[in-house]
Amino acid sequence: MLITGLTLGKFAPFHKGHQLVLETALAECDTVTCLVYDSPAVTEIPLPVRAGWIRTLYPRVRVVEAWDGPAEIAESPEIQRAHERYVIERLGIRQVDRFYSSESYGAHMSRALGAEDRRVDPSRSIVSVSGTAIRTNVFRYRSFLHPLVYRDHLTTAVFLGAPGTGKTSLAERLAREWGTSWMPEYGREYWERHQVDRRLTADQLVEIAEGHLVREDERIGEARRFFFVDTNALTTAVFARYYHGDVHPRLAAIADTCSRRYDVVFLCGDDFPCPETWDRSGAANRTMMQRMVADDLAAREIEAVVLHGPLDERVRRVGETLERHRKWGGAGGA
Repeated sequence: MLITGLTLGKFAPFHKGHQLVLETALAECDTVTCLVYDSPAVTEIPLPVRAGWIRTLYPRVRVVEAWDGPAEIAESPEIQRAHERYVIERLGIRQVDRFYSSESYGAHMSRALGAEDRRVDPSRSIVSVSGTAIRTNVFRYRSFLHPLVYRDHLTTAVFLGAPGTGKTSLAERLAREWGTSWMPEYGREYWERHQVDRRLTADQLVEIAEGHLVREDERIGEARRFFFVDTNALTTAVFARYYHGDVHPRLAAIADTCSRRYDVVFLCGDDFPCPETWDRSGAANRTMMQRMVADDLAAREIEAVVLHGPLDERVRRVGETLERHRKWGGAGGA
């Protein structure tokens, strides 16, 4: 006989306490359904994003987006009945063996469903945090959030452009001024270790793209409000096309992912002072690669903010852009 489990919530945000509830349900049930309520009064993060966290982290869970659920939460019998009718009648969820929660509403919802009331860590002795506390200071409580979830509370800005367009100087300076972390160009570090006659193979460019993403995920946990990224796989793919005439399928797939990974894209202009050193390919190559980067962004329909002038001017322009940016259309930032 299959055992069915159900849990629900706003998941604003989805934190380790919620993960404990879901993981307990998955360990004890054959099938688990999770209802995610729309809650614009509580969080600006859209319902599909919050539901997406759970779908990505727990693919075995059936996630139901509850767009028109009751907005009020209280202990009154009328409001409790409204929630029960919504789950049972509106969504048609019945035959639940175990209802999982860590809240007092577990009692009335379990009775209405005819399910076992399965409370998980109601005293918060295992995971001592609440969604309310996290919303007051996401950075302080970031250790309770999966990196996937924490990233959606930050504005990530990536700086693209040909070599020698000031990407590193800009990302480092902005991170210092905004009191946050940044992601240096992993390809530079890799190139210095592995280059042969200043060149890398097509497979090595794939390794750069993969390694850069791993490093990003490691560093983003220390970011506050903004996370600045020096280069990504879009530029690595341009390098592959420039030097090898083609892009490895794996690198192309990573570049496609990067098309949607960042909140704000800046294209650093090639009017930045760049000394001629042994590790650079010269002004002519820089101009050619700059056109390739710009054309690639246009082909992908990625809207980039173009930066020109000295470093101070670029810093000012980035700051103005980010202050206006609203990730989810609301207050923005973490």
